[in-house]
Amino acid sequence: MSRLTELYKRVDEVIENDLSVWDEPLALTVKVDPEPYPISALPKSIREAVLEVAGFVQAPIPLIASSALTALSLAIQAHADVVRSGSLKSPTSLFLLTIAESGERKSSVDNYFMQEIRSYERIQAESSKSEIKKYESSRASWEAKQSGIKDQIRQQAKSGKSTTNHDKALTALIDEEPVRPRIPHLSYTDITPEALAFNLANNWPSGGVVAAEGGLVLGSHGMGKDSITRNLAMLNQLWDGNGLRVDRRSVESFEVDGVRLTVSLMVQAATLSDFYDKSGLLARGIGFFARFLVAFPKSTQGSRRFTDEPSGWPSLSRFNERIAAILRRQVPIDKNGKLHPNDLKLSLEAKNEWRTYYNEIEASLGSGGELADIRDIASKSADNASRIAALFQIFESGFDGVINTDSLVSASQIAAWHLNEARRIFGELALPSGLGNAVKLDEWLIDRCNRLGVTSIPKNEALQKGKLRVKQDLDAAIEQLTELNRVRLIQDGSRKAIFINPALLRKS
Repeated sequence: MSRLTELYKRVDEVIENDLSVWDEPLALTVKVDPEPYPISALPKSIREAVLEVAGFVQAPIPLIASSALTALSLAIQAHADVVRSGSLKSPTSLFLLTIAESGERKSSVDNYFMQEIRSYERIQAESSKSEIKKYESSRASWEAKQSGIKDQIRQQAKSGKSTTNHDKALTALIDEEPVRPRIPHLSYTDITPEALAFNLANNWPSGGVVAAEGGLVLGSHGMGKDSITRNLAMLNQLWDGNGLRVDRRSVESFEVDGVRLTVSLMVQAATLSDFYDKSGLLARGIGFFARFLVAFPKSTQGSRRFTDEPSGWPSLSRFNERIAAILRRQVPIDKNGKLHPNDLKLSLEAKNEWRTYYNEIEASLGSGGELADIRDIASKSADNASRIAALFQIFESGFDGVINTDSLVSASQIAAWHLNEARRIFGELALPSGLGNAVKLDEWLIDRCNRLGVTSIPKNEALQKGKLRVKQDLDAAIEQLTELNRVRLIQDGSRKAIFINPALLRKS
């Protein structure tokens, strides 16, 4: 028997016979329990539509509610901004992120709540066909004239003659360049951030990325190593409602201003973790995730029993009729394609409620506070609450007037629920790199020991077969786990083994 094997056997016997040699293992992260979705906080017309769809599709309620909010955001964002106080103004656009495995029926749910938006797009595209043909004909004629004048300028210059008259003709022609008609296109699925920004700037200034497979967005080439910083910052700016310039090397650069963007993604937990690993601390550091209303609902798969769909879908029909009415409103867009949404203010009472919500969050951001670990996300929650309140107010009562207290209180409950979800999600899936590595090692060690029926793993094996293949990362993770009484590193000469606190292992 080798000396190391003898050492493992001896230490195993000590551990097995005397658990008192180990202190109680400390938790790696604060465990945040899920809270029931506050379905009663949704305004009646929205709540009834959500419950009607839930009764038939049997998807998780938070997923369905997020689809309803997506439709509201897409329909309303072009028409109104929300004024919280003085110069504190935001778009009414929402970013939503639902974490769920494939098969949760997000595509089906989106189809119910997005049907009027997609119908609107089809109608607009069909009615604009003749206008597009006219534009294409005018464009071809204009390009031919431009080419002819340029040829004449080249010939004149080649022969040493004056080109003044042709220069003037070319200048006049450029001023007459046909402008492509702007046709409403509100929803995108598989599109890079740069292409999205281009479409918002040059086609229709209000749109959204709605994807049941968020990996198409987070995993796209637009999120590659060389472009991720630029593209995440671009999406941040669009959520804020700010203008930006997109500089490109091979084709013409462009300005994006007066546009509004909604984002609604469903991603698998593994996809989110991979994206977070790829972006390092960047996505959190520049506030990308902070802007999202996140949800990690419990799966309903395995408990869904077939039911007949509701006759006539009365609640969903009322919801979609209201969406259609909003879409029929004249969009406040100028000749340059920029939106000029109207300002929607909070009533005095609603503003007091919003201030209370803001202050309660702020009080929890300090060191040791309940929200200290997600300061970036919590700091945006009051903003998101005001956006949701504006959507509720407009959907229920129209565009006139101010945001009332009921809308603000309801919206704050929804925003607070998503904030609790953010604590769960980013506490478990998107930890800072150091702690994240400790969690990965901890999970791998416990799983492997349980499967092999042992209490220790050679360090070299952990390095070669585990989730941390860089020695410095492994050493740092072992150190963290040791401080938390979860592992011990036992050394015999040059050979080392990682022993796991027995309290963490299954009892045989």
